[in-house]
Amino acid sequence: MNASGPDRAWLQRWLDHLRYERRLSALTVKNYHRDIEALYTFLCNAEVNDWTAVDAGHVRSFAARLHRRGQAPRSIQRRLAALRNLFAYLLREGVVGANPGVDVTAPKAPRRLPETVDADAMGRLLDVRVDHPLATRDRAIMELFYSSGLRLAELASLDITDVDLAEGTVRVDGKGAKTRIVPVGAKAREALRDWLKVRPQLERSASPAMFISRIGRPLSHRNIQARVEHWARRLGLPQGISPHTFRHSFATHLLESSGDLRAVQEMLGHADIGTTQIYTHLDFQHLARIYDQAHPRARKRR
Repeated sequence: MNASGPDRAWLQRWLDHLRYERRLSALTVKNYHRDIEALYTFLCNAEVNDWTAVDAGHVRSFAARLHRRGQAPRSIQRRLAALRNLFAYLLREGVVGANPGVDVTAPKAPRRLPETVDADAMGRLLDVRVDHPLATRDRAIMELFYSSGLRLAELASLDITDVDLAEGTVRVDGKGAKTRIVPVGAKAREALRDWLKVRPQLERSASPAMFISRIGRPLSHRNIQARVEHWARRLGLPQGISPHTFRHSFATHLLESSGDLRAVQEMLGHADIGTTQIYTHLDFQHLARIYDQAHPRARKRR
């Protein structure tokens, strides 16, 4: 294996750019770093010693190598996205003259449908018996997930001041440090009020975090996932219910009722409406029935 490769200093400059200029989360930067290290190892093995020497042929060989090693299409897509991002930065900085990854695509991944639960099952999950501060907190968490379609990281990072119960809104810092304002439904507002009444019983010292643990610390992502799993298991609901299940169910049920894809996109914080369109298939049969009933060319003659 050849130990030399393109100047590694540019990798650190790129990671700093992601962290400090684009303000991506620490986890996202970590994932980018891992993915680009795979590329760097490939370039070293191919004896490519300069960023300007990397061309589309190298990128295709890199993708093919990942495929031969059994990497899933989504993993290959992610690593190619990291490569394109790196070279876009190098192009901006004048290090290279072109982005070799622009026209290289990964194998298509099968389209995975979001996991959802129906409204009745969701109602059972949200009908938690609140006989303890922790149960009161958990109901508020789940109600807010379902009411506003928040990501796990978004909910975990909420401060008390981010929620305006009088206005019925929550201010969310989403991906890429993009802030959005999302409505909070009546049931979620009621659950949050109940939680804020008992929250002082768990608070050991002043904390701005909306949701805290039994020892007064902000709840971690894993804590929140575990509590959702706890209630789903306790209520006998299907395995695999997670914070993402609430988000997907929120989007699906809202789209079924409103049909407004743009509004759902905005509330979910999706940069690309194509990401939101995955939910449209879920109500296709319902739309087909409406079409059959309403369109003059679809109705059967009597």
